Amino acid sequence: MASSSVTSSRPDRPPRPNLAFRHLRGQRSPAEFAAAIRRAALEIGEQVSCDARYIGRVEAGEIRCPNYAYERVFLHMFPGRTLTDLGFAPRSSVRGRRARDTEDAPLTRTTNPPANATSETSGACEPYETQNPYDPYHPHDIHEESDVLRRAFMTGGGATVAAASLGPVGLALDAAAAQRPARRAGASDAGALEDAVRHIRLLDDRHGADGLYRRAAAPLRAAYALLDAGTTRQTTADRLYSGAGELAISVGWLAHDSGRFDDARSHYAEALATARMTGDPGLEAHAFCNTAFLARDAGRPREAVRAAQAAQRVARPVGSARLMSLLALREAGGWAGLADRAGCEQALARAQALFERGPSDDDPEWMSFYGEAELEGLEAQCWSTLGDWPRAARHARRAAELQDPHFTRNIALYTAELADDLARGGRPDEAAVAGMRVLDLLAEVQSSRIQTMLAATARVLSPHRRASGVSAFLERHASTPRAV
Repeated sequence: MASSSVTSSRPDRPPRPNLAFRHLRGQRSPAEFAAAIRRAALEIGEQVSCDARYIGRVEAGEIRCPNYAYERVFLHMFPGRTLTDLGFAPRSSVRGRRARDTEDAPLTRTTNPPANATSETSGACEPYETQNPYDPYHPHDIHEESDVLRRAFMTGGGATVAAASLGPVGLALDAAAAQRPARRAGASDAGALEDAVRHIRLLDDRHGADGLYRRAAAPLRAAYALLDAGTTRQTTADRLYSGAGELAISVGWLAHDSGRFDDARSHYAEALATARMTGDPGLEAHAFCNTAFLARDAGRPREAVRAAQAAQRVARPVGSARLMSLLALREAGGWAGLADRAGCEQALARAQALFERGPSDDDPEWMSFYGEAELEGLEAQCWSTLGDWPRAARHARRAAELQDPHFTRNIALYTAELADDLARGGRPDEAAVAGMRVLDLLAEVQSSRIQTMLAATARVLSPHRRASGVSAFLERHASTPRAV
């Protein structure tokens, strides 16, 4: 085992100060500037928990890209400027990236990994370089697997291109892993794994899960092979376990969203086992959160309630009100499935109260999707399950209006929910208009969940062909190919 005196193959790289943001603050103190940001947020209906500490972290370069709420506030305060003009890095370079320790500690058998779940905005460091080829503990010729894993998720383009980009690389990764002798995993492997999770989330945000799921299985197998190989450093081991668990959840979500519920259940269980082995409450809460969502969709509402409640118990040490809010919504979905209106309303009220506490630095990075739009969308699903179509439609419409344009899949999802609620609520003409908007978005989004919802809406609208726009919607829907 390498001694603690061995220098990490990735030398410490201090954050780069954000001088542009510091210039914008001018003569105001950090506290005064934070107050101005909070006031600007209220002007556009946002809530941010900005304080002097946050300003200091931005100016020090510790926060390379703000979350979506802060982004909207900053662009409101400084119209005509981009995030880059404000000194931030492009979002695509930090989406879902965990905070990374600048020093690795020697691996010990008795130390549990820390459960540091950071927000998308916090601790995002410069993209990893390959390790030092002159480091005797990490020879240069062993990094091809990590480079292949990283490249597997770094191709842009539409859904078809994105999906196609994963297949051959995953196969090459498996072949490379089979041909090389076992070796210790290093920091570049952990970096590649974190990049894979980040890019899967980006692709899913924009294009949905169909076509991505099967091609994401090979990197997941490689991730667990890295765990089996072991590592000489504790923080590297922590990152590998956390990254593998998050990747299992991401792949599970791709299975979930594409209708492969048994596969999703298996991946979520794998992530849960990884979390429990390493004592990571943030990862365990994430796994339970997705398990609850899956149980609701699979018609097991009582399991959804129990999984959501378990998630809330293990999530308390994380210290994130937004996480607890989302978990309360998962519980509300279960109660709605049980037709327990009182239980659902209580959970929804708790979710709203927790959400109103605002974001914090303790929010897990995977929760960047969870804003007011998602809150509205999940509440719409609850009212829809309970059969309160007008109320469901109001929340679904608000969700679609509030959603950040980056999340194309979610805009399609909320609009599909709106179309179904309108159709079932006796407003077929408005439902047809919303359905047409979803069909427009399906050129970019491939999601079996959304297609299934739209098919159900078409069945409800079928008796109303004479209503304005309904016939055109039904004809276009019938001619739209289903993703396979």
